Amino acid sequence: MSKKYYIPFLFMAISVATVSCKDDVLPKPKSYLSLNYPEPNYAQFDGKCGYSFDYNTLGKVVAEDNCNFKIEYPKLKATVYLNYKPVKSNIDLLLRDAQKLTYEHVIKADGIFEQPYINKAQKAYGMFYEVGGNAASQSQFYLTDSTKHFLVGSVYFYAKPNFDSVLPAAEYVKNDLRVLMESLKWK
Repeated sequence: MSKKYYIPFLFMAISVATVSCKDDVLPKPKSYLSLNYPEPNYAQFDGKCGYSFDYNTLGKVVAEDNCNFKIEYPKLKATVYLNYKPVKSNIDLLLRDAQKLTYEHVIKADGIFEQPYINKAQKAYGMFYEVGGNAASQSQFYLTDSTKHFLVGSVYFYAKPNFDSVLPAAEYVKNDLRVLMESLKWK
């Protein structure tokens, strides 16, 4: 073999040997985040402020001013804010403010799903909002008896809004909000 063909042949042989000796590339299997939360255990909270409700004992109820409360979930890095307002011939304004609070998330939300709530026995009427997408709050609600009491609730997580990341915790707290709504009693 002449020297003219020997060097390119040697270069090709070394290149093929170097490239062909690597392990096969295998795609990684899909993995899912496994977050397990305890079964909810509910207790009644009576704040002496015109209403009582059941809450998950995983959370801690903290009193704020003017009959407002928050339920802190340290393990989930979430807080449910409960804001109480007495109705004084201003039900239209209170309803508008509650709806405005939810629809401020429309910029980041993939969708906002409204679910009316009616409990004639407890005289509790309202709306539950489920906000899809990367919004700051995934669940919100308001309840009223339309004559004396008005309560707004919203959930916020201490994390950058990434719907896929907070979804398991958001579902867990959403169920707690439903229990809170269904157990609410006006005084």
